[in-house]
Amino acid sequence: MSALLAVVGLVALALSLALPVIVKPLLRRLGVIDIPNDRSSHTTLVIRGMGVAVAAAILAGLALSLATGLVAVDRSLILIIFLMVGAASALGWIEDFRGLSVRVRLAVQLLIGAAGTAALATTIDESSYWWLPVGAIAVAAYINAANFMDGINGISGMHGVVVGAFYAWAGLLSDQMWLIVAGLVVAAAFAGFLPWNLGRGFVFLGDVGSYLLGASIAAIAVTGLLAGVYLEYLLSPVLIYLADTFSTFLRRARRGERLSAAHRQHVYQRLTDAGLTHAQVAVLVSVLSMLTGGAGFVLATAAAPLAVSVSLFAAAVVALYLSSPRIVRAVRGAVGRRTAVRG
Repeated sequence: MSALLAVVGLVALALSLALPVIVKPLLRRLGVIDIPNDRSSHTTLVIRGMGVAVAAAILAGLALSLATGLVAVDRSLILIIFLMVGAASALGWIEDFRGLSVRVRLAVQLLIGAAGTAALATTIDESSYWWLPVGAIAVAAYINAANFMDGINGISGMHGVVVGAFYAWAGLLSDQMWLIVAGLVVAAAFAGFLPWNLGRGFVFLGDVGSYLLGASIAAIAVTGLLAGVYLEYLLSPVLIYLADTFSTFLRRARRGERLSAAHRQHVYQRLTDAGLTHAQVAVLVSVLSMLTGGAGFVLATAAAPLAVSVSLFAAAVVALYLSSPRIVRAVRGAVGRRTAVRG
């Protein structure tokens, strides 16, 4: 079984690494290009839409786990995740290629979440239909969170690797093979995308990729919640993304800004404006996500005194991230003044 699990992960990794060789020229011919503006974190024309390759890798890995019998129990859970991820990726591709109104995008995202949650409730426990609005909102919210956070090289790929790995670990601790497989496939596929996103001649995931990332994580999380996986296992690895997204949303709402307008107010964007490189910010976000993820995994089964300490630690990590642009600017300013005095 472990050998077959490794094969499924390697297939997802290999496809994600190899498919861009074919997909990149096709995207160029189709004109799926990202044109930089004053809100962008890049300055040159970049091919977007490479999430198509990552989506193919994830869907192939999930399909292979079913075809080989790797997931012998709860096969329907993998199938539902497959359908939710495929539908969200298709929506993202339409947005990349043709464009859609905000209302249409949101309506379809909610529909994907509601339909997926209804299917999960039917499969797992028919008494859990009351989760349907929660699942619908969770899927739509995290698709948009992943889309908002996909603004610099490396950040989405690393997020997929980190969260996928934590979810695979959660599946191991919960003895749920479907969760091990789903987490591993997501981690492997986004790991395969990283060299294309961080190397020379880099490419972007595009909306198809950010929708894929958000839907994959949200679909796994909603499935895990209904399947009895600890909430801490599912929520803790995504705390940094959620904190950045919702703190920015609240800040802009307080200022009365048009929430659908492009901007550069996310924490990760302000970190690049403060002087950090894309790779440095992506690594920082990933490391802090690993810290909150690790804290959540301890918290899930901790006794009361330890639980309080671990919760405070996770809150401190989130607070550190939200304050990091000010900290970076202060440190760089102090270093600059010291250098000027010595010169």
